[in-house]
Parts: sequence; C-alpha cells; structure tokens
Amino acid sequence: MATDIIRLSSKGQLVIPKAIRHSHGWDSGQQSTVEVTKDGILLRPASPFPVSTVEKVAGCLGYQGSALL
Repeated sequence: MATDIIRLSSKGQLVIPKAIRHSHGWDSGQQSTVEVTKDGILLRPASPFPVSTVEKVAGCLGYQGSALL
C-alpha cells in the first residue's frame, strides 16, 4: 500500500487524492465521520440514515390488530 502525503490548508481542509476518492466511490459532497484513535484518525463515510432502534421506528408500522406474541 502506497503512502500519499496531504497538506492541511489554512482553512482546515484536507484534499484526499483522486485515486483514493475514486477507489472508494466518493464524490463531491461526500459526508464522513472522523474518529480519533490511538494511531491517528480514522475517516469513514457517514451513514445516509441516523442510527435507530426497532423501538423508535415500530410506531410507524401502523398495525391495528391485537399484539402478536
């Protein structure tokens, strides 16, 4: 795996090399999360939907009958 060197701009921006963006399918406007790790930072594409649970979304199902057990 080759190592690319990137530079932090005066506005706090990093440019990810085109080959890396292309290999991951990242287009302009891609949102990502940044996680601080013991080895540095980890960049991941952001999920298009917020994390949720069944309990939070079950009310939208609209079931009108008796409870199914």
